[in-house]
Amino acid sequence: MSTSPDFGTFGRYQETPVDAMAPDMKAAYDFTKQVRGMVPGPHKIWLANPTLSQTIVPTGAYFQTQSTLTKAEIEIVTNLINGKWCAAYGNYEHEIIGHFLGGLAPEKVQALIAGLPTGFDDPREQVIYELTTALISPRVVPLGLYRRAQDLLGDAGIVDVTVLIGWFTAVSMTLTAYDVPANADTTALPQ
Repeated sequence: MSTSPDFGTFGRYQETPVDAMAPDMKAAYDFTKQVRGMVPGPHKIWLANPTLSQTIVPTGAYFQTQSTLTKAEIEIVTNLINGKWCAAYGNYEHEIIGHFLGGLAPEKVQALIAGLPTGFDDPREQVIYELTTALISPRVVPLGLYRRAQDLLGDAGIVDVTVLIGWFTAVSMTLTAYDVPANADTTALPQ
């Protein structure tokens, strides 16, 4: 760990030990741990704003347990967003997650992160890739692409994709603003 005053315990962010947290921060920490089972990545930083933290934690949890999207589909969106925003920590974590938990081929995950063309045999995965790519380019979503997405995902699925893009943009912006490196310590906050 650098001894530079410009860096804390998680990129530029200086984590607060759990036993030193103000009551509202500790409540947000406990809430996150209860909902997510841990306080991962950007959630550590979001504790600096306890009210916001408790507001957004359920969104991330939704994508873990209730989304209309499969884990592979979630990881297609996530890796496109992490790559677009050059979030080192997010790219490192989700390159692994996309392959091992999402079941995506490593070369596909690498292409998503690098912004290289790729394709998917599964029609839902392909339309999610195309829709996300169009939305983050930015490009207009052509009527034909919208209709294919509507047929394959329905409105609930399209909404899931668009909100997931926003969610992981917030994740990536947080990690980038705090310059969280790929090798950031992911262990629990100090007690």
